[in-house]
Amino acid sequence: MSYRFQLQLQSILLTTFRSPYFPFSSFSLLNSTRESFCCGKDLEMKDVKLASELLVRDPLLLDNKIAAIRSAGPHKLQVIADFDATLTKFWINGTRGQSSHGLLKQGNPEYDEKRQQLFEHYHPLEFSPTIGLEEKTKLMEEWYVTQWGKTHGLLVEGGLTFESIRQSVADANIAFREGVGELFEYLEERDIPVLIFSAGLADIIEEVLRQKLHRSFKNVKIVSNRMVFDNDGHLVSFKGKVIHSLNKNEHALDMAAPLHEQLGDTDDQTADNASVKKRTNVLLLGDHLGDLGMSDGLNYETRISVGFLNHNIENSLSIYQEAFDVVLVNDAPMWGVIKLVSQMCSTES
Repeated sequence: MSYRFQLQLQSILLTTFRSPYFPFSSFSLLNSTRESFCCGKDLEMKDVKLASELLVRDPLLLDNKIAAIRSAGPHKLQVIADFDATLTKFWINGTRGQSSHGLLKQGNPEYDEKRQQLFEHYHPLEFSPTIGLEEKTKLMEEWYVTQWGKTHGLLVEGGLTFESIRQSVADANIAFREGVGELFEYLEERDIPVLIFSAGLADIIEEVLRQKLHRSFKNVKIVSNRMVFDNDGHLVSFKGKVIHSLNKNEHALDMAAPLHEQLGDTDDQTADNASVKKRTNVLLLGDHLGDLGMSDGLNYETRISVGFLNHNIENSLSIYQEAFDVVLVNDAPMWGVIKLVSQMCSTES
């Protein structure tokens, strides 16, 4: 990041957080509050760093949205989150963290290489700033519908086992942002559902949650592609339709399965999905402009969107600020989101 751009960013931050009309920023970032929440965490010492990572384009608009969600109550709120580079870190100890796509090793070098070739061809196209929306849509359809179907076939043909998934996650360079577990706990205590949307594999995401957070959450549901294993732990097929980047939204909710399904929960999933759809206030978390489409299919009343801008900040900041209500830069932790949620759920007027 150039020195000139650092000065511009500092100027934006100072302007944003001096606004007298923004209770969220003034409460969370400027005042020396000693309020603690979510498992007894005291966030005061994190406020200084947080103020250098969180940007708000229109503080008054955000304040009005927070007030509307707070007035409706937690029973009307749901959280929709992307997984890779949103809930997980972009950088880990100075190296690029792995995605849930990229960490899987099925123990068969030939098939690992075939899947990697498909990924290396299409993934850069998905994030290319020079490819138009129409052309990119066609390319993503080609990858996710045609080639991703081939990738699923390679996993079955290559003899993937559930043990391979466990070992892949154990060996992977992947970690959650600081504060993700606390965010899930805070939402769970208030019966606010969390929908994790991913065009990847639900079984891998669940294993990452198990190994990295060491617990399950009754309010978390994975909306992603789910595998079917035989009694010996070998992959035999996939459930339902393919979930890809073009249908990774609330239209795909009926294809989802709850995180706690395998823990003996027998709740009526159809009724559960219908209940989620009645929650018409949304907190949306994503790292890509396309993630804003995750709320498609929900006739929401109020939506607050938070964008994690992890890299290429100088070239992308203005675009992200136009698209998202809140932008977190520099691979920021989740503390700012927790404070935002606490404002939405506050009982104070």
